[in-house]
Amino acid sequence: MFRLLSCLYALGFQFAVNPDLDHPLVGWLLFGVLIVVSIVYAIAYLRGFGRRPGWVIVEIVVVLVLMLSTEVIAGDQWVADNQSWPTTLWATNAVISAAIQFGPIAGMLTGLAVMAAAAALKGYVHIDLGRHATLVIELAVGLAVGMAAQTARRAHAELQRAVRLSAALEERERLSRQVHDGAIQVLALMARRGREIGGETGRLAELAGEQERALRRLVSSAETEPADPGIADVGALVRRWASDRVSVSVPAEPVLLDATVAGELIAAVGNALDNSEKHAGPDARAYVLVEDLGDAVTVSVRDDGVGIPDGRLAEAAAEGRLGIAKSIVGRMNWLGGRAELSTGTGAGTEWELTVPRTGGSGD
Repeated sequence: MFRLLSCLYALGFQFAVNPDLDHPLVGWLLFGVLIVVSIVYAIAYLRGFGRRPGWVIVEIVVVLVLMLSTEVIAGDQWVADNQSWPTTLWATNAVISAAIQFGPIAGMLTGLAVMAAAAALKGYVHIDLGRHATLVIELAVGLAVGMAAQTARRAHAELQRAVRLSAALEERERLSRQVHDGAIQVLALMARRGREIGGETGRLAELAGEQERALRRLVSSAETEPADPGIADVGALVRRWASDRVSVSVPAEPVLLDATVAGELIAAVGNALDNSEKHAGPDARAYVLVEDLGDAVTVSVRDDGVGIPDGRLAEAAAEGRLGIAKSIVGRMNWLGGRAELSTGTGAGTEWELTVPRTGGSGD
């Protein structure tokens, strides 16, 4: 639009001053060149192929040459009394093109070049910016348009990145569904049937179970995480432990905690599940329940295994084996929470791990 308006202004200026030129016919021929250049560049920019450094550099050169051609078609008195023949307004197209293509500094430098060509024609430089503000205008156009172009490019790049990320997340979710509906279910079936058959098949069942758990964790880790990297969804983290031997129940809404607190809580849950797998018995199942209590979060880890005989924990502590105390109880104390154990011979084992929403101080 600016190019069109500047051409209309140049046309009016041409009708007004052409009779005063020393070579009016040459003036109209050069104006024809101006119109052709304007049309070519308008099409080039609209179609996109003109938005390249080479095109912009050629446009700047053409503008400067047409400005300097004023000396050929007009006398010294005319040059002294008027602006350059193609009009400074039309020459500003080159300033805008340079600012869009190369940025604000290049736009301002092109504005200086345009004004330098005008000064070369007159043989002097205007220093009264109050009466002759064209220099300021050219610099301001180059700066403003260049900064706007840079901002637009950054916004466009961010939008493209967001679109790519959205597409990647959709594809990852699709693959996750396929893996969950196919490979994970097959591995879970193999693990369950292999344990029922027993014998050598039992070993294959254990391998299938391990791969199933690994796949579940991989699929869960691909889920969308909270926008704030300092926050973690406890429910999503706990779901990674789900398998044919571990049932997980979480609230429908995300259970958000400080990422550090959530990481320590999940590590304690993992230790409890590891103990259950090692000591609860080969046929034992584990159940994990996540509860959002508002000011606190509780994760219960229960199994239906053989349980821990009375006095066994005290005996282990006396022997210097403090795995449970350090890995589970110690973590909860560090977070300012608590770990409660309920167990007994043949009664299974249940850990109730609770952390406050504010996290712990570590003291």
